[in-house]
Amino acid sequence: MASTTAMFTALSGMNANARHLDVIGNNIANVNTTAYKQNRMLFATQFARTFSVGTPPEDTTGGTNPGQIGLGVAIAGTQRNFSTGTISATGDGRDLAIEGSGFFVLDRGGRELYTRAGAFRQNSANDLVTITGDRVMGWGVDDRFNVVRGQLRPMNIPLGSLSIAEATQNVHLSGNLNAGGSLPTRGALIDLMGTATAGLSAVAGASPPPGAGNVLEAATRLVDVEDPQLPGSGTPLFVAGQTILITGAERGGRLLPDARLTVAATTTVQELMDFLSVALGIDTGVGVNPDGRTPGISIDPTTGVLSVTGNVGTVNDLRVDSGDLRLLSASGQFVRTPLVATQQGSADGESVRTTMIVYDSLGTPVEVDVAMVLASKSDAGTTWRYFASSADDTDAALPIGTGIVEFDQRGRLATTAPVSLVVDRAGTGAITPLAFSLYFSQGQDQVTALTSSRSELAATYRDGSPLGTLGGFAVGVDGTIVGSFTNGLTRTIGQVAIAMFANDEGLVDEGGSTFSTGPNSGSPQIIGPGELGSGKIVGGAVELSNVDLGNEFIQMILASTGYSASSRVIRTADELMQQLLVLGR
Repeated sequence: MASTTAMFTALSGMNANARHLDVIGNNIANVNTTAYKQNRMLFATQFARTFSVGTPPEDTTGGTNPGQIGLGVAIAGTQRNFSTGTISATGDGRDLAIEGSGFFVLDRGGRELYTRAGAFRQNSANDLVTITGDRVMGWGVDDRFNVVRGQLRPMNIPLGSLSIAEATQNVHLSGNLNAGGSLPTRGALIDLMGTATAGLSAVAGASPPPGAGNVLEAATRLVDVEDPQLPGSGTPLFVAGQTILITGAERGGRLLPDARLTVAATTTVQELMDFLSVALGIDTGVGVNPDGRTPGISIDPTTGVLSVTGNVGTVNDLRVDSGDLRLLSASGQFVRTPLVATQQGSADGESVRTTMIVYDSLGTPVEVDVAMVLASKSDAGTTWRYFASSADDTDAALPIGTGIVEFDQRGRLATTAPVSLVVDRAGTGAITPLAFSLYFSQGQDQVTALTSSRSELAATYRDGSPLGTLGGFAVGVDGTIVGSFTNGLTRTIGQVAIAMFANDEGLVDEGGSTFSTGPNSGSPQIIGPGELGSGKIVGGAVELSNVDLGNEFIQMILASTGYSASSRVIRTADELMQQLLVLGR
């Protein structure tokens, strides 16, 4: 007898296979979708009609099995294959792929979503976003470009707008100091007088007056110094409001920066001498020269002659002509050359100088001179004195540091500690002072002291940089976003985060290649790429779909066959019912 049960059973087979074709069609349609994950449908039997549950075996009879007739097929569910698809290089640094487990974290209007499709681009605010505008999330950096884990934030890559400058902290020197050079005997000697034959003197009635036998003292006011071209007239050489200008003076063949001293009613000869010492860059803290003279400016009160004593070493030799010393009116007009400079001796001694550029916190270049002068020789080796100076030092003094560096009998550096130098930057807007370390031995950069034809010294390494703008970026395997700046610096500007789930297949597909957490996915664990089993980031590439077309075509044939076979059951049941109706006629 024909049964309608067979028809409904076959109908369940047709429905299930039709849904199977839906899944297959979706897989095939997404064969070129970035990071699409293949889905498959699983079938399960419907409940069965039971005629007997069976019987156990007995002494005289064997047992019987259950008697059941199935009532069709049901859809058990779908399973998504989260295996990694092929990684395809694109050459665009904004494209990212995850090689392994994990998902990119996205923000969509405050809602957290997850994706493996890494075809990212930047929006008008320089945020890294998906094609649908979802922001890629990660961690930012502090003011020293260290990644700060914690609250997720949009990955912002401000190309063309982020600018940085970095202060110099370390400088390496390299070269050889001629240990066979001559030891110094003196520094530069220059006399400053009123005329070619006579020094300066105070006017009658000067306050305070010079002591007995003296014509001029350090305490004498400049406005009480008599004009040497009008002796005995009581006419002052200097008038309050005038300016003494030093311009064109040289040290070691290089021009010294201009310097000015404004003459006030209380300005003394001592203040003039201090001004000259500073303007000429004389380091007065190095002790007595080999000839017994102390570097600086001194006065002979009995003759009124100002004597300039420079530091030793040919690179410290001073050249001052009479025309380099000028007296300007209160309006800045040239009045006269107030002093006559006479060169009495030149500085000698083996020496070398190098000039380097360092940078303050604003990226402003600061010029620093470092001179090395042979100080002594002994059975233990040679001793050299360094003289560091900077015309960009914002205080009046040019010297910024001096000290001793020792070398052993083989010319190797014995003083291994770096030299600390400080440049004042007050009033520039930069961090002041600019402090950096000078290394005479660091890695491959070495200063030696061996006999040679001449001394040679150069700055071979310097950190710090001028102003630079973010010009490009790349993402490393650990998700760190490294920005390259136009000044040659590279700095970390963020890190892409990865979300891991206990059960990836429990995620809910939200469309647009995104997922959200589901009841069976577990909560996301936000970590860095490559951590705790998560995948690594491949920059300049995307993950392709993992759909296997060959397998899909086979599944499509099987679904089509199953659908046709189920329809044949319905047709057969219909024919049997027709035969039954014929018997009733």
